[in-house]
Amino acid sequence: MTAAPVCLGRRAGRRCYPWAMNTPTLQARSSVLVGFDADDTLWKSEDYYRAAEKTFQSIVGEYIDITNPQTAGHLLAVERRNLGIYGYGAKGMTLSMLEAAIEMTSGRISTADISRILQLGHDTLRHPVDLLDGVREAVAAIATEHPVVLITKGDLFHQESKIKRAGLQDILPRIEIVSEKDPATYARVLAEFAVPMERFVMIGNSLRSDAEPVLALGGWAVHMPYAMTWAHEQEHGVAADHPRLRHVSCAAQWPQTVAAISALIEEGAHA
Repeated sequence: MTAAPVCLGRRAGRRCYPWAMNTPTLQARSSVLVGFDADDTLWKSEDYYRAAEKTFQSIVGEYIDITNPQTAGHLLAVERRNLGIYGYGAKGMTLSMLEAAIEMTSGRISTADISRILQLGHDTLRHPVDLLDGVREAVAAIATEHPVVLITKGDLFHQESKIKRAGLQDILPRIEIVSEKDPATYARVLAEFAVPMERFVMIGNSLRSDAEPVLALGGWAVHMPYAMTWAHEQEHGVAADHPRLRHVSCAAQWPQTVAAISALIEEGAHA
């Protein structure tokens, strides 16, 4: 029987995905649920944001001294200020760039350069989706042993587009696009799976978003750092030697790491 398109919750509304997704039951396989981050965990992302920021600095640098310490961090300050309004993602970045450019140039920036900044946002939204080495094989291996869920934050339409272009729908049957990765969000996802937090493992590149809230709730985290990380995501309070935190350097290490964690979870359950 062909599975029907699935509607998944996202705060006030629900979103129907065009591909069929069979939501697994925990009883069908291991009772350890494994979550995956998307950007800079499954595919490249920050590279394109950094390139856009570099071009932004070049544009604004035509009006002011962009190396001045008082102006160098202005974009990041505006982005942080606007997170509660625009959320994460390329659209929020673009709006913050426009706002920052106007502020930094005291309104002197031309309409032509405003258009150039707007184009940066368009280009970022259309960036290629290149899977990191070994990701498909690692996710597929884990999915044969455990129920899996993709948990990603950012702009709804942009994330949907990247997920579809990544071509992982066949091995990631459950997708959650959220506005923030905090304890409340993870608690909601786990409640929908009816799994206790101590039987959840989250894999991602951000200690702030993929590890800290999960560890705070009693879950497990696998950290795979990416070559570059947004400054906002670098702020966290996670100790490198946390007993439920594991560090890996590539996707090929995910299956073995998850298997080891799962064994520890089972040992604890039967102790």
